[in-house]
Amino acid sequence: MELLTLADGLPASLALLRTAAERIAPYIRRTPTVYSHTFSESSGMEVYLKLENLQRTGSFKSRGALNKVLALPPETQKRGLVAASAGNHAQGVALAAKIAEAHATIVMPESTPIIKVQRTESYGAEVVLHGENYDAAQAQAVKLAKERSATLIHPYDDAWIIAGQGTCGLEIVEELGDLDAVVVPIGGGGLISGVAIAIKALSPKTRVIGVQAAGAAPMVRSFQAGKRIRVDSPQTIADGIRVGNVGDITFDLVRRYVDECVTVEEDEIVDAVLQTMEKSKLVAETGGVPGIAAILAGKITNAKRVLAIVSGGNIDLNLIARIVENGLERAGRTHHVRLRTTDKPGQLVDILGVLASNQCNVLDIQHFRAGFKVPLGMVDIDILVETRKAGAGSLVDEALRSRGYDLRS
Repeated sequence: MELLTLADGLPASLALLRTAAERIAPYIRRTPTVYSHTFSESSGMEVYLKLENLQRTGSFKSRGALNKVLALPPETQKRGLVAASAGNHAQGVALAAKIAEAHATIVMPESTPIIKVQRTESYGAEVVLHGENYDAAQAQAVKLAKERSATLIHPYDDAWIIAGQGTCGLEIVEELGDLDAVVVPIGGGGLISGVAIAIKALSPKTRVIGVQAAGAAPMVRSFQAGKRIRVDSPQTIADGIRVGNVGDITFDLVRRYVDECVTVEEDEIVDAVLQTMEKSKLVAETGGVPGIAAILAGKITNAKRVLAIVSGGNIDLNLIARIVENGLERAGRTHHVRLRTTDKPGQLVDILGVLASNQCNVLDIQHFRAGFKVPLGMVDIDILVETRKAGAGSLVDEALRSRGYDLRS
């Protein structure tokens, strides 16, 4: 299997996926597919979720990495492996190297969340932090592989990788063969390329729809333009799909087998992470939920039965906390009150009485008296409250103003 290109055709490509499925079966989890009552009700469609966030190493990436590494000759494995990744491909290659008893060097961007670094190291891999983004890390990985005569394991633009990722699509068709659409997150395009081969070979009427973050959407732009387009400074909270280039192989496959590509905004990604946790009781990373985000934002049309691949669940706990706080504020379930009042006994009690009468629960409170910004005899008070319902924050502000308090922005 030198290349997986358009010349191979669907039958030959499907055979490669099935061979990959047999090769990696002893080492991966056949992840569950679940029906989401909540997302179905909110979207008006029948929504299913393929939970690759429950995959071994926490994402679909282990499928492709295992297929690539285990297919290498033993003498090639012994010379070592090198890969660049923001985290999920890193863990997949590290796991594959451990199973093959090979040494793996993983180059990760300096901004990679510590949890992904630690998990990669836990499989025995050597981690090298280099560069501000994936592209810089990839360039360093190419350099190291050449210096060490090791095998470079590309995260997406590789036939073996694509075939491994496509085993996820085989499982989807076996479990739900009559879907109207399968919605897939896109980074470099390895997952959607493999899944699209499986879908179009076995369920050709099912639409394959790719989703990227609007600030890092080279595949969407390339798909729409019919030629490869680079994004020089990709920006998105979804670090797992923050890429600026499309692959040669993946772009060809996406053009051939993918029906549609859309983008989602940052707040839609954040909302999808929050809703997936709160309503589906699933922990998913920002790069794992663009499919859900597209469904919730109404960007998937003309479909009744749809499936979204939740492609990963490796999210930093600190980021979860920030997402929860941000989501609660945007949903109007928390409200920030900032006001200035005279510094005399009884003022705080009166303010808290107003909050209590509006059924608010105080989460945090701070007083500021010192400093040139606060006039003598005055105090600035910041209060974070939990409200009973969306829109209650404005009622609290009106109640405080009616009692003469000076609310500040």
